[in-house]
Amino acid sequence: MGATKRPAYRVIAIDKRRSRDGRALEILGFYDPLTEPATVQLNTEKITGWIAKGAQPSETVVKLMRQAERAATAPGEAEKPKRATRPTKPKASSKAATKAKAKAGADAEAEALATEEAPADTTSIQELSAAEEAPVDETEKAGA
Repeated sequence: MGATKRPAYRVIAIDKRRSRDGRALEILGFYDPLTEPATVQLNTEKITGWIAKGAQPSETVVKLMRQAERAATAPGEAEKPKRATRPTKPKASSKAATKAKAKAGADAEAEALATEEAPADTTSIQELSAAEEAPVDETEKAGA
């Protein structure tokens, strides 16, 4: 039941051989998740009667029955049903992403400038020390 972006659900007893949207044997209650707190109204006597006849409640109906029992025992503390959701990372806005890229680019430039100056001095020192320690060729000794 319901409409686009306005879900509303019926709890029904239906034969498993019928289609999902087929005619129900009996309507046992309803669930409206959009109200605050969510509205769950179930006829527990009829549900237990169907279970006694061999009906098997779905996992969702079992959760709704537990929620309805809690609401009946403590009417002031009705709880919204928990939904199985995946943890998601918060998405950064496009402005925040642009700022992060600019900052990363500026940091990279500053690091590149710092590394350009330092290696230039050290490489010249390394080249000089390598040239001093280089072995002298036999041909150079003979020609001298």
